[in-house]
Order: sequence, then structure tokens, then C-alpha cells
Amino acid sequence: MKNRRSCARKAKTCTTQQSAVPALDGRTKGAKREASPDVNSPRKRIRVHKSEPQTASEYNLCKRLSKRKGREDEEGQSSQKTNKNCDKVPRSKKTKKLDPKSEFEAKYAQHNALGEGGFGLVFAGYRRTDNLPVAIKHIPKDKVSCTEDYKGQRLAAEVAVMLKLGNGKEGSVGTSAPVSLLDWYNTDEELILVLERPVPSEDLFEYINNKEDDLDEKEAKIIIKQLVEAAKHLEDNSIFHRDIKPENILIETGSDVPQVRLIDFGLSCFFKKESSFSVFCGTAEHIPPEWYTTSVYKPGPTTVWQMGVVLYEILHDSFDTIKFFKDELDINDKVSSDCMDFLGKCLDKDPEQRPTLEQLRLHSWLI
Repeated sequence: MKNRRSCARKAKTCTTQQSAVPALDGRTKGAKREASPDVNSPRKRIRVHKSEPQTASEYNLCKRLSKRKGREDEEGQSSQKTNKNCDKVPRSKKTKKLDPKSEFEAKYAQHNALGEGGFGLVFAGYRRTDNLPVAIKHIPKDKVSCTEDYKGQRLAAEVAVMLKLGNGKEGSVGTSAPVSLLDWYNTDEELILVLERPVPSEDLFEYINNKEDDLDEKEAKIIIKQLVEAAKHLEDNSIFHRDIKPENILIETGSDVPQVRLIDFGLSCFFKKESSFSVFCGTAEHIPPEWYTTSVYKPGPTTVWQMGVVLYEILHDSFDTIKFFKDELDINDKVSSDCMDFLGKCLDKDPEQRPTLEQLRLHSWLI
């Protein structure tokens, strides 16, 4: 197993202050950088969401600033308001006599922890009636934001997003789609989400690090092609994931071909065609360049930027925007020219010059 770099990366950070960065020179010159002097050196990574979770003050500040920005943004982050109205949210998909917590415990069994993020814990479990594997996500009430779904009903934002994607349907294992939301329970203390859990599977971060050798370009293409399709599906439904990264990409490993599934919609929001955002919520190391230079970022170009970040981390090492500014990230000169072109276009420092997701689908590297 490859060693991981020891550095501080915060999983879910609401950034409100800019850092000083070198002046940008327009289009990226990433494709022209020198290759690493030691391409065979061990890859060193750190799992992003195992760092300290976001504090309540940071979270509330992010949401407070987002509400103020709402007059400009209309939808998206501005629509995710504090949880004071969440008590009006239906307590579960089906009304039953049991209280929500008892209903959950009667239907599902919870076991070992799978992971921890800035918004809560995720556990493995199964449905008692048929032993269906599930993932159970516990989100404290003070971390739950609400929004109106596409039908005008007030729901927890993560629930609304997953319902808009058509989740709640079983049997999506083996397809390139977000994991399905099977149930949700709104208790006095927390929101409990019950999600599909493909078995066997692991997130892309672990998938990369558990390989004896680095992933080659052929396998990277298989993963990125599915990821672009999944991101386009979100865009077509006016959903901005905000935090696409290896830790939020699940890889089904039950067949010879890895199957990609997007997970963790805790930062996701709805957006309109012209939506833009000034408060950054996501992984600090992956902030797009335009946020540093204009204090604004948009869903489409940001998602394309994240496609480049994921590809870089598959083929190279952990990505960091500040190091990218300083030309301190090495580029493997052994990848094909088409792959290099795809990466360079995704990581263009000018968001207006980045291709759309639809254009990425048609890029020569993926065809």
C-alpha cells in the first residue's frame, strides 16, 4: 500500500477569506511542465475527510453569508437556510405510528463506522427484512440545512437533491449513478439518511492507494469517462455537487471494469443557468483559481475543474491549487497527448476557457 502524505487538508470548509496567490497568466501551462524527476517514487496521500470536522461557528458563518448573498444567487447556496424550518420536514418517507428513531431501528441494523466527515458519521448496516446492505448517515440537527425541492416542499437540502436525481429506487448497483437514498428519518436530535451501499466497493481514494502499482491511463480513462457522465447527469438536473473528489467517488469492485458512483451530497445545492457563488464550500485545496482572483465561482466551470483535479490525483499525487499556481505540481510525461490535453483543458486557469461537461464527453481522449 502506498504511503500517504502528512498534511492538513480540511474536508468540508466554508472559506470566507482569500489567500494571496501569484498573478495568473491566463490559460494553464500544466501540459508544458517538466515531468517528475522520479516518476517511480511512492505516491503519498492523505484522506481529506479524516481531518478535523468543521466547527459550528464556521458552518453557521458560511450559511449566514450565504443567506446575505442569496439576493444575488437566487438559488443554490442561498436556498439552503438554517434548520429552524426543518421541523416542518416530513419525518420519514412513510408515516407510521412509531417515532422516527424507533422506526429506523425497527427497519435497519447499524454496525461499524465507515467514515467521518465535517457533517457527521456514516455507518455500515443492513435492512432487517432482506439483509440489503446500506450506509447510514447521521447528521446533527445544527448541521442540517433546508431548501425547497422542485415541488416546492421544504426538505433537508441533501434529501431534496437526492430525490431530484430520482433516487429512492433500489437496484441501481452496477450503474453509473449516485447512490440511492432509500429512507430518511427526522428525529429531534439528528437527520438519519439510509443510502444504498454497493458491495464490494471502496472509495476512489482507497482504490488508488490499495493498488500495488499506480493506476494506468487506461483505467483512469474508464473512471473519468463515467465521472463526466455522472456530473453531466447532475448538471442536467440543475444540481451542483460542489465537492467531487476521490473520497466522494465510490468504485464498485465486483467486476473486471470499475463502476463509478457519486456519494456525499451534503454540500450540494440547486442552481440556475446564471448562478454564481461567492462563499466557497468544498475542499480548500481544490478551490478553483477564479475564486482567488474574482471572489466568484460558477457551477459548470468549477465542476470541470474538479474533473481535472480527480484525473491529476489518479495519475499523479494529491492536488493543491496554490502549488498549481506556483508550478510546483509535477506532470507525468508518460501519459498520451490526448490525456494531457484533457487535463490541461480541465485545469485551465481561465474558467471561460474551460470546456463544458458536454464538450468533455466528446473529447478525443474519452472517445
